[in-house]
Amino acid sequence: MKFQYSFQKVVDLKSNEKSQAEWVLSSAVGRLQAEEQTLQQLISEKERASHAIQSAAEACVSLASIQQLQAYIRHLEQCIERKNKEVRQAQMNVQSKQSILSDKMLDEQVWLKAREKAKASFQKELLLHEQNELDEMASVRYAMRAR
Repeated sequence: MKFQYSFQKVVDLKSNEKSQAEWVLSSAVGRLQAEEQTLQQLISEKERASHAIQSAAEACVSLASIQQLQAYIRHLEQCIERKNKEVRQAQMNVQSKQSILSDKMLDEQVWLKAREKAKASFQKELLLHEQNELDEMASVRYAMRAR
């Protein structure tokens, strides 16, 4: 006799939901990393532009060139500010997806534990049934020998 859990499809569904939540979290983490990388590039570009202004001031470059570099730095600062907001949103998204995943994992564990209990109960019943059959066989043998 084989164990068949009557709610196995629910267990499978919960497992699939957990897997999907893992994929969604992975995607959110990838997006966060991309946003952080872009932010780092913008910061690096701003630092290069700042060094360029210093070099230009030391090299007695025209005021128009320096003003152009300053405008570029202001633009980069605005981009950095926007990117910081996008990074914070991506972080909040990751936290949300982590929360959803932990809920899915907990839900799956509840159903797996229920299946384990049902299987243990089934095995206990099976062993009891087998033991009763063995006891009856022993009783029949004893009765046949007694005659």
